[in-house]
Amino acid sequence: MDFGLTEEQQAIQDTARKFAREQIAPDFQKRETTGVIERGLVKEMGALGLVASDLPEAYGGLGIDGVTAGLIMEEVSYADLNVSYIQLLNTLNGRIIVDHAKPEVAREWAPKIVAGDTYIALGLTEPRGGSDAAHLQLKAERSGNAEYVLNGEKTSISLSDQADAIVLFARTDEDEPGARGISAFLVPLDAPGVSRSRFSDLGSEAVGRGSIFFESVKVPADHMLGEEGQGFRQVMQGFDYSRALIGLMCLGAARASLDESWEYITEREAFGAPLAQYQGVSFPLAEAETMWKAARHICYETLWLRDQGLPHTSEAAMAKWLAPKASVDIIHQCLLSHGHAGYSKDLPHQQRLRDVMGLEIGDGTAQIMKLIVAREKVGRAAVQYG
Repeated sequence: MDFGLTEEQQAIQDTARKFAREQIAPDFQKRETTGVIERGLVKEMGALGLVASDLPEAYGGLGIDGVTAGLIMEEVSYADLNVSYIQLLNTLNGRIIVDHAKPEVAREWAPKIVAGDTYIALGLTEPRGGSDAAHLQLKAERSGNAEYVLNGEKTSISLSDQADAIVLFARTDEDEPGARGISAFLVPLDAPGVSRSRFSDLGSEAVGRGSIFFESVKVPADHMLGEEGQGFRQVMQGFDYSRALIGLMCLGAARASLDESWEYITEREAFGAPLAQYQGVSFPLAEAETMWKAARHICYETLWLRDQGLPHTSEAAMAKWLAPKASVDIIHQCLLSHGHAGYSKDLPHQQRLRDVMGLEIGDGTAQIMKLIVAREKVGRAAVQYG
C-alpha cells in the first residue's frame, strides 16, 4: 500500500478542505438549532464534485476510487459530521441505483444525486430490530404487471423528513425465509400514502432520524432495483464500503477536536507554564492521537483493498466498530482537556460527542461487527444461531 497521495488526490482533498472549512464549518452549531442541512450548501458541494464523487462520469460523478472518496469524507466531517451524511447516503444509494436500477431510472436519478439536488435515504431498519435485517416485515405486493403496493414501516431512518426518495428493502415473497424473499425499490417520498415522523435524539439534529410509514403506497415495477429477491444481497455488498466511510466520518470529527485541544493546551497557562508542559495534560492527547491514527489506518486499508478488488469484509467491520468508539473516547478526552470550558455548549466538543455517539449504533453495532470479524476467521462456528 502506498501511503502517499497522487497529485489528483491532493487536489481533491485541498478543494474539499477549503470548502468545508470556509463554507460548512461556520454554521456547524447553528445547524443543530435549525435541524436541517441546507439544500443550497449541498448543491454547491455537488458543483465542486464533492457529492457521490465515486459514481461514474456518465452520471456526472468523478469516477474516483474509494480512498479518494474517504479523503473527501474526512474533510467534510471535520467541518460538520452531519453534512457528511449526505455524502454517505448519496454515495451508498447512488451506487445501488447505478448498478441495479433500470437504465432509464438510473439516468433520471443518478445525476441529481451527484449534483446534490436530491437526498436519498436508506430504508432497511424496521421496528422489530435493526440488526436482524434479513427478516423484514414491510411488504411489497405485486399489483398487475406495472406496479407494487407497499405496506409497513421503516424506522431509525436518517434524513427521514428531508429525503426526496428512499432505497427501500421489502419482502416480496413471504414463502421464502430470511434474505431470499427481499427485494429493493427506489421509492419517491412524495408518493400518496407516505407519512413521516422525526425522533428527538441526543445528537445529529441537523440530519434528523425517524420513521417512514407506507400505507398502500404504489411504486412502479420498473423502480425495482435488480432482480426480485436479490435486495438483501445488494445492500450487504454496499455496506463493506459504507462502513469504512462511516469510520472516517467519525474520525474527521475527532480530528477537529484534537486540533483544537492541542492548540488550547499550548496557549493556556497554569502555574506559570503552558498546559502542554504537564504530562497529565499532554499524555492523554498523545494517546488519543495514537488511537486516531490506528483507527484511520484500518479505514483506509479497507478502502484500498476494495479498490484493488480484494476481500475486505473483516476490515470493514473492524473499521465500523473501532473508529466510532475511538472517536467518542477521543472527543470526550478533548472536552475534558478544556476543563470547565469544555463542558459548555459554547464549544463544539459536546456536540461532536453526541453526533459521533449515534454511529456506535447506526449501520451496525459493535457486537454485530465483532460477529462479522469472527465469522470471517472461523466461519459459522463463531455463532450459535442462523
